[in-house]
Amino acid sequence: MDATTSAGGEMNMKTMRTDTLEIAFEEHGPADGWPVILSHGFPYDARAYDEVAPTLASSGAHVIVPYLRGFGPTRFLSGSTMRSGQQAALGRDLIGLLDGLRIETAIVAGFDWGGLASCVATALWPERVAGLVSLASYDVIDVGRLGHAFPPSLECVMWYQHLFQTERGRECLDLHRRDLCRMLWEQWSPGWRFDAATFDRTAASFSNPDFVDVVIHCYRFAFGLAEGDAALAELENRLAAKPKIVVPAVTLDGVEDPLKPGGTADHARLFVGRHEHRTIKAGHALPHEAPGTFAEAVLTVRAWTAP
Repeated sequence: MDATTSAGGEMNMKTMRTDTLEIAFEEHGPADGWPVILSHGFPYDARAYDEVAPTLASSGAHVIVPYLRGFGPTRFLSGSTMRSGQQAALGRDLIGLLDGLRIETAIVAGFDWGGLASCVATALWPERVAGLVSLASYDVIDVGRLGHAFPPSLECVMWYQHLFQTERGRECLDLHRRDLCRMLWEQWSPGWRFDAATFDRTAASFSNPDFVDVVIHCYRFAFGLAEGDAALAELENRLAAKPKIVVPAVTLDGVEDPLKPGGTADHARLFVGRHEHRTIKAGHALPHEAPGTFAEAVLTVRAWTAP
């Protein structure tokens, strides 16, 4: 594994190779600062942390903001690698990033897919995680549960996941990815008035050649309707047992997030380390909508874990 600097302008874009990916990431703050990994979700990208990263960097953090598999400049190394979007792949990517950067432990923080990756990495490799910040608390997919119905009001909100189970849905995402993703931004963050330029800066990441394949596999695997990567089967079996989070954690809910009606405070039983749950006036894209609050959660974990 290696790390190489690429032309990234003031964003300080770099790339690092794992066994399967060349992960693109942005860096902020001092290289010898306390490390924190900020992971974005679908359909977002590193721009979600544009107002979070500087706050953390000014507090001494070495901030690393990766582009997840299928997004932005991140690329698979081989055309024969399965374009898996399953949770074990996302968590393993995060650990691979730490390995490549020779970071022993870091605070990991994220929302949506990024929260999933952070929780998976924490649950499976707690020795590599100093602390956790997660939107939607214990954001690990219960594949067995997703094979059964939810209340109609929530099934309606999850329309995109149902659409993606079909080849018609794959075609819709392929042909209309910008319109579909913008619709999700609007529906999931009803109080956020973002402008066209803000969306356009992120939408460029949806042009990744593996975007459609990774996204479609993510939701088909989560519904139990697609096979996972055989190499990740043992990790998925461990996740199915719901391993508890043992590191210090701050978890968040957005009261206007339609994907988590009623919030996730009841996940507290799955946290056995120091844990605090906070409910924020925001929707699903919490780092975009309330960057100061998200940064404060990371700083709280840092205060709990600092030497």
